[in-house]
Amino acid sequence: MDQVYCGPPPTPQTLAWAWQYDPVAIGLCIVLVALHFRTGGGRPAVFSLGIGLLALLFLSPLCALTSALFAGRALHHVLLIAIVAPLLAMAYRGPGPARTLLPLGWIAVLQAGILWFWHVPAVYERAIVSAPLYWLMQLSLLGSGYLLWRAVLDRRQPTGTVLFVLLGTIVQMGMLGALLVFAGTPLYAAHFGTTQVFGMSPLDDQQLAGLIMWVPAALPYLAAALYRVSLSLAEPASTRRAGAWFG
Repeated sequence: MDQVYCGPPPTPQTLAWAWQYDPVAIGLCIVLVALHFRTGGGRPAVFSLGIGLLALLFLSPLCALTSALFAGRALHHVLLIAIVAPLLAMAYRGPGPARTLLPLGWIAVLQAGILWFWHVPAVYERAIVSAPLYWLMQLSLLGSGYLLWRAVLDRRQPTGTVLFVLLGTIVQMGMLGALLVFAGTPLYAAHFGTTQVFGMSPLDDQQLAGLIMWVPAALPYLAAALYRVSLSLAEPASTRRAGAWFG
């Protein structure tokens, strides 16, 4: 098999030292910092947290772990779309997404399609060994997640639509996770020979990945839904659609 983008699979003994120097990831962070300040540079603490976590995803041993465990890849993707993306969205100060982007429903469909596409086994196995495909995967996941969170966090969006989209996102991610958990055989050949040193069979690894996408991945979306409901209940009806979290 070709070399995986994040390097050779580590062992439990070498994982702590498996830091990466990835100029593409560093360049991406620099570009995002420049764009952030060009658009107003709001909420520096939130933005710094988002960029710092983004850098860790691609430079820390977690990147190397994705070469060995599909569960590591699942955790990587969940952190990218459900933690980094909303942090960057909350830090943005600019025109509201309700005026500039696709309708929220179409953004949710786009994000779901991208997520499922990159987890098709044949597509996944090509993406992790090709630098262009690898970064297309990462950027499309981050970009679609960012668009979704910007729209969801905009209080000009109708509360009912936002809740429906958040619920739909939880359901479709849960379905993908359930498919991985209940598959009778391992699906990702790239990890057939790399999980045993971590005390797992390829099927165990795949099931753990499914659980990550099924349960923990849903929590940020559930928290956003509960927060949106609490805001809606606390505001007078005449002002429930006014304002934005990006102000």
